[in-house]
Amino acid sequence: MTAHKPDSTGDTVPEGANPITPQDLSGFEIVVGICGGIAVYKVCSVVSDLVQRGAGVTCVMTKSATKFVGPLTFEALSGRKVLTSLWKPQYAYDSQHIKLTDAADVFVVAPATANIIAKTANGLADDLLSTLLTSVNCPVLFAPAMNDRMWANPAVAANVARVKKFGYHLIGPGEGWLACRTVGKGRLEEPTSIVDAIVELLPNHSKSSAR
Repeated sequence: MTAHKPDSTGDTVPEGANPITPQDLSGFEIVVGICGGIAVYKVCSVVSDLVQRGAGVTCVMTKSATKFVGPLTFEALSGRKVLTSLWKPQYAYDSQHIKLTDAADVFVVAPATANIIAKTANGLADDLLSTLLTSVNCPVLFAPAMNDRMWANPAVAANVARVKKFGYHLIGPGEGWLACRTVGKGRLEEPTSIVDAIVELLPNHSKSSAR
C-alpha cells in the first residue's frame, strides 16, 4: 500500500481511513504553523491532543500569533522549543530550519490567515513559517479563520483556489459567531475536526521510522 498523497485539487480532506490507529500516533512528526488571530486559543487543544496520542509536534509561530498566545504555552503543550524566527535556528547548520520539513509527516497551519494563504499562493517566503511552506514535501493542511467579508473577498478566494490547485488541503472555515461580533463563514473548525483531518493525511508509516 502506498503512502497517501494530496489529490489533484486539494479541495477537501480525502475520505477513507489510513491503516493506523487514530489514538496512537507514535513515530509521526507533525509541524503546526500558527498565525495571528483570536482563534489561536483553539490550536492549544489541537497540539495537546496530538501530543497525548503520541505524535511529535513542533510549533512554528508568526510574530502576530505570539501577540495572542505566548510561545511558552505551546512549549508546555508540545514539550519542544517553539520556533518563531529564521534567525534562531534549531540546528546550527540549518539557518532556515529546512530540516523540519524533512521529517514532517503532515504540516498543518491553524489558524490560516488571509496573509499566509496569499504568501503560499504566490510563493513568498519572508518569515519562518512561509519559508518552511515553500520547502515542505509532505501533505499540507490549512485551517482558515478570518472575518466573513475577508473570506468572501475575491482576492482571498483566488488565493484559496490557487493553493487548492497546488495540492494543499483545506478544512473549513465553518459558520458561526465570529470575533468581529457577527455571524458568518470564517470560524476556525473545531479542534477535534482538525485533528481528525490531520490523521486522515498521515502516511502509512512515519518518515522518522522509515530511516
